[in-house]
Amino acid sequence: MRKILLTGGMGYIGSHAAVSLIEKGYKVVIFDNLSNSKLETLDAIKKITGVRPEFVKGDINSSSNLDEVFKNHRIEIVIHFAGLKAVGESMEKPLEYFQTNLTGTINLLNLMKVHDIKRIVFSSSATVYGKPKYLPLDEIHTTCPENPYGESKLYAENIIKRYAETDPEFSSVILRYFNPVGAHGSGLIGENPIDTPNNLMPYVVKVVYGEFEHLNIFGNDYPTFDGTGVRDYIHIQDLVEGHELALDLCFKEKGFHVFNLGTGKGSSVMDVVKTCEKISKKKVDLVFSSRRFGDVAETYATALKAEKLLHWKATRDLNDMCESALNYGKNLYE
Repeated sequence: MRKILLTGGMGYIGSHAAVSLIEKGYKVVIFDNLSNSKLETLDAIKKITGVRPEFVKGDINSSSNLDEVFKNHRIEIVIHFAGLKAVGESMEKPLEYFQTNLTGTINLLNLMKVHDIKRIVFSSSATVYGKPKYLPLDEIHTTCPENPYGESKLYAENIIKRYAETDPEFSSVILRYFNPVGAHGSGLIGENPIDTPNNLMPYVVKVVYGEFEHLNIFGNDYPTFDGTGVRDYIHIQDLVEGHELALDLCFKEKGFHVFNLGTGKGSSVMDVVKTCEKISKKKVDLVFSSRRFGDVAETYATALKAEKLLHWKATRDLNDMCESALNYGKNLYE
């Protein structure tokens, strides 16, 4: 049984990946500082899978924390989820983003080298592309991030690339996510940040179920079909299936590989709101305000490279995404 380390594995994406990987037969070790997640997630993972993954509380910035994990566990491969991830917050706290997302990645690679671990899948972001020069975005599009979050992800990618070039036995897969949303079909895990959500879907869910009075929409004057920002939303379950296939590639091929994970279709903020209203049969009150600095009007992917080389393709639509997120919300609030 292959043993895999998930840094940041208690978070939204990491916890869904943990469930999927356990069900695929991996032995999962989760490393997380619980800064934006809850220990109860382990109980939910066990309820879904019948297995409680091993958990180590620690900080990705701490070399000693990471070293203990590698000393105590025979890790074969790492999925590196850990990091700060909010575009808006990164504009206010750039140093924290560079410290966590870059120092953490360097610490991880150093310890992987010490313990002779030669496979990594890295959780990157479509924000590395910046303002699109053309759509859909492919992996050869220029990278010019508009915010410190995107910059930190791109720098981390480059660090991994440079390191991979020094070791012909090293295998690395970079996954550039577009906008993960939705929840596990059980309704037991989903996106529920400790603080006020920075992402659209959990905010909409909290408005639907009455925790918040209204949804703040940043910008309704973008050059898009309804004036609100357009993004490529991808169901969390499609996303984790991409990770499973990325792991397979890591075990088969060496080198440095980059893939977009998206649906290839853009949906606006209002598309998401209207879909959630239709499913929940509840009105979402809206307050419009000015655009956030660092946001782009429209972005969506082509994932043809992932389809060709990973044999992966997103299969779930916006209705599936909203329905699963609302189902998770129902379990939280009702």
